[in-house]
Amino acid sequence: MATSSRRSRRQFIRDAAAVGAVGMAAAQAPARAAQRRTGPNERIHLGIIGCGGMGTGNLQNCAAFDDVVVTGACDVWDERREPIVAKYAPTCKGYTDYREMLTRDDIDAVIVSTPPHWHALQAIDACAAGKDVYVQKPMSLHLGESLALRNAVRKHDRISQVGTQIHASENYRRVVELVQSGNLGAISVVRTFHVMNEAPDGAGHDPEGVAPPGLDWDAWCGPAPLCRYNACLAAGSHKHCSWMAYSGGWTPGMAPHIIDLPIWALDLGYPTETHSCGGRHVIRDDGDAYDTHDALWRYPNLTMHWFGTMANSYGFDFEGDPAPRRRLGIYFHGVNGTLYSDYGTHNVVAEGDKMAGLQTPPASIPPSPGHEREWLDCIKSRQQPSCNVAYHVRVDVPVVLSLLSYQLGRSVRFDPETERIVGDKEAARLAVPDYRDPWRFPKEYLEG
Repeated sequence: MATSSRRSRRQFIRDAAAVGAVGMAAAQAPARAAQRRTGPNERIHLGIIGCGGMGTGNLQNCAAFDDVVVTGACDVWDERREPIVAKYAPTCKGYTDYREMLTRDDIDAVIVSTPPHWHALQAIDACAAGKDVYVQKPMSLHLGESLALRNAVRKHDRISQVGTQIHASENYRRVVELVQSGNLGAISVVRTFHVMNEAPDGAGHDPEGVAPPGLDWDAWCGPAPLCRYNACLAAGSHKHCSWMAYSGGWTPGMAPHIIDLPIWALDLGYPTETHSCGGRHVIRDDGDAYDTHDALWRYPNLTMHWFGTMANSYGFDFEGDPAPRRRLGIYFHGVNGTLYSDYGTHNVVAEGDKMAGLQTPPASIPPSPGHEREWLDCIKSRQQPSCNVAYHVRVDVPVVLSLLSYQLGRSVRFDPETERIVGDKEAARLAVPDYRDPWRFPKEYLEG
């Protein structure tokens, strides 16, 4: 497919029929889903779906290694795809339809870094095509997508990594060791937050609404609703978070990095109940997402709270310079003391003398080789990396349940054993997305 091609919607649907949905093609091509395993001394042939800033950063980190060769770049926007094709010439070929790229035998693995509404479907299709996947967060926007992607990785025996790169940090490792040492005593409450101040203009305004040449806007919207082109929405991941249908707001954008720490440290499963509230109180940009969001997750012996706002950047113990900026934090409240952490630091505040004589545990969690390098190593060893989809579904499910609760305006109960919503038929129905024609949600991955 020519990298500079422009397609009408009719052409796009015709191309889709010709290429075939890759998720359905797995049944027709089982050999591809079990294609060659990259040996320890072989080069990994890598493709990228979505050539925006975060994805190209992941790609650059991978391509820096001698055992990686970039062989494919897909984007529906010429100005984002063509520079990647040129940078990694002559091995890299350009594509406008990711499904065509997934049929190629010269691609072993793909980075999925499109806007969030695409992540789950493209990652599932990549698994069905026999490709290992590095999928940017948020992994999904709906419970059905979360479980379907987990099942697709399992069914097709793929190596997966989710792009919560802060998981690779030394600071997170030290916090996990401290929490698991028992020094804090029983922990009954975890509080997490992410704040910034973009009031009142938020993502901004685009009164023109005219898509630039070289961008297939219908394909950009894909399985999500087709809206009028908006330059603010199209600009990048920071701006996406002002539109619910394409990002789910800021909580899916940032909570995966932040609640990952308590889920890892406390080995949390799924929450049994999720309550979420908030609203669009201050921001007046072209989007429709909340500017304030609170979520409360109930676990068997613990509650975890999330607070996010776009209208105030006060950072509690992480305030520092009072100038407005993004701030975040995690608090573990134990009977002996409180540990609070952000990405790079952590501190412990004892409850009186209850921690007297307790020693900081020695470092025991090995350092990461780097989030992308770990994925590459695992492609060769066929051992799952630390942020594989089966682990990350425990991070993703609380987030998507909070979106569902916010949408419904009531709590959502969830059975961790059956992985089903309890006692709410409407919530169960809305948990499985209804994609825009001609796209189809692969419900077969929710069966069995």
